[in-house]
Amino acid sequence: MKRIAVFASGNGSNFQAIVTAVKREELNASITLLVSDKPGAYVIDRAMKEEIPTFVFAAKNYQKKAEYEREILKHLKANEIDLIVLAGYMRLIGDTLLQAFAGKIINIHPSLLPAFPGKDAIGQALEAEVSQTGITIHYVDAGMDTGPIIAQEAITLSEKETRESIQEKIQALEHQLYPKVIQHLLHKTEVFHQ
Repeated sequence: MKRIAVFASGNGSNFQAIVTAVKREELNASITLLVSDKPGAYVIDRAMKEEIPTFVFAAKNYQKKAEYEREILKHLKANEIDLIVLAGYMRLIGDTLLQAFAGKIINIHPSLLPAFPGKDAIGQALEAEVSQTGITIHYVDAGMDTGPIIAQEAITLSEKETRESIQEKIQALEHQLYPKVIQHLLHKTEVFHQ
């Protein structure tokens, strides 16, 4: 069975959606490791409830990104990880992990990239008064949300949208699409339809 590591920094709703997809046998994979850079993040509680091993660190305890990425890499190799899935991980991936897992790191972003990369994509969309936004799943490269796009799905915005209403729609889409894309990437057994 293919083995995935999920990287997350916050609440972990996408992590939970992936766990649920595995339990429902919609995703044929094992979530073998959670990596979090935020001690105390709720996603860690979620992983503990599911008995999924965790590696938790604080970047401030390391002098350089390469130092904590080497620590992460030890855990990834020990767990024989096939794919790294970023799910609300709020750090740029550095050379150490990019070289070791070239083409095997994916991310989900709450906009239709290349529009609104980086932090607060929903806030950026609201400020720009766009009529559409959505989600993008992409491969990770050295840039911020610049890697090759795997899948996108759009939502139409009404004039009455709030940050909360957009967030709700975005998360509902993410929770459906991310497990499907992971399944496709790991097994390539079916034609992937957005």
